[in-house]
Amino acid sequence: MIGGAITQRRVFMGICAVLVTVALLAAACTSSVSQSDYNKGYAIGLEAYTYGLPLLVTNTTFTTMTSIDVSNGAFGPVNQFNNVRTLNNPGSTVVVAPGASSLSSIAWLDLSREPQVLHVPAVPDHFFVLALIDPYTTNVANFGSASHTVPGDYVIAGPGQHAVPIPAGTHRVNVGYSRIWIIGSTQLKGSGDIPNVTRIQDGYTLTPLSKYGTDYRPINATNPNTTVQVSTIPGGLSFYDMLGQQIEMFPPPAADQPALARFAEIGIGPGMRPSQNTHLSKDTIRGMEDALAAGPGQIKNDTRSLFLESFDRHNGYLLGGFGQYGTNYNLRAVISQIGLGAFTPDQAIYALSWADHDKKALDGSKNYVLHMATAPTAGESWTLTVYTLQGQMVQNPINRYQFSDTSATTVNPDGSVDFYLQATQPTDPAKIANWLPTPPAGQGFEVMWRLLGPDPSAIPGILNGTGWQPPAITAVP
Repeated sequence: MIGGAITQRRVFMGICAVLVTVALLAAACTSSVSQSDYNKGYAIGLEAYTYGLPLLVTNTTFTTMTSIDVSNGAFGPVNQFNNVRTLNNPGSTVVVAPGASSLSSIAWLDLSREPQVLHVPAVPDHFFVLALIDPYTTNVANFGSASHTVPGDYVIAGPGQHAVPIPAGTHRVNVGYSRIWIIGSTQLKGSGDIPNVTRIQDGYTLTPLSKYGTDYRPINATNPNTTVQVSTIPGGLSFYDMLGQQIEMFPPPAADQPALARFAEIGIGPGMRPSQNTHLSKDTIRGMEDALAAGPGQIKNDTRSLFLESFDRHNGYLLGGFGQYGTNYNLRAVISQIGLGAFTPDQAIYALSWADHDKKALDGSKNYVLHMATAPTAGESWTLTVYTLQGQMVQNPINRYQFSDTSATTVNPDGSVDFYLQATQPTDPAKIANWLPTPPAGQGFEVMWRLLGPDPSAIPGILNGTGWQPPAITAVP
């Protein structure tokens, strides 16, 4: 009996050991699956955030700017130009980093019903561009000075409209999406030039193709809504829901299919709503939510990385060909945050910096000098502007927000120019004419150069760093 009891006890203990081992293995497997689901949700979720951010930023910009049914500055109904008639200033927040030497003309095209006919007038003695931007922030076409656009009427045809007959004497422009953002910019030669620019802006018009040749005028609302409704990008899984809705409305190019295939693995894609997807595990969802929380920080890190990659090649600036991105989703996302609606290099080249030449962050507590040995090789004009880190012009007592090729600056005997960037007015009277105010001590800021209509032969050298270089930002000891 004793021996039998011992044997039974050993058998019982062996069974228990096996059960414990099985339980531990099951727990380990479950933990492994959970971690795998989380990692997948996080990695693909973060990739989808980067991919989709420009699309959602453009959509919220559209929704906000067209939320009123009467033109008011850059805001107003679709399929008509809404013109800014006053100089940009520190209170101008319609776009990030607004220009101080031009007036904007904004139009959102809805081509879902029919094409729109864009009239481009003759524009004398002023640089201008009418850039067509698609929902993915790609600059798909440009009219204006740098493009040598012939004045006339251009039929902008969306999907399914590319074979629609057009009137004699007009020109066809086929685009791939039913929503197109026209960002117009017309050179302003000082505040006294506003009436001239206003007349030019009035020449930019849009007419439905079916109304072309008539005395068509946009219908004025009888009971206008003038209250702008600010639209924002949704948080949580609703971000991915909206991304799915936007991708369905505006199908991505064929080159994006590999990325879309990856997104589909966690329920992100055309018409998909991850927030309602009961097949996604809790750990996958948790990874996706954490990816969304990490997204803004990732874009900042990408901005920093791109800046540092460009720093040495471009004398301390982020300078590159913007406006067309292919499958470089990181660059596209970065530009959507620091320069939404950027033009292609043949229209404008941008150089941005947030640090001095020693890679120390720009700060209003320090004084800086920019020595411009030679002016940029821009066919039309160039500008130097300072912005806050939020992309706004800097409030200052002399209301000076930029320098340009027409500014009255003090020129050195050798033809060079020294610009002084600091928060307080220089004590040396000779430097005041070249003073560009910065934010006060303790606040960072951004420096931006714009080269408008750069000389075509100079563009490759500027972009690869072998040609004209923006002046280094040097801290004054």
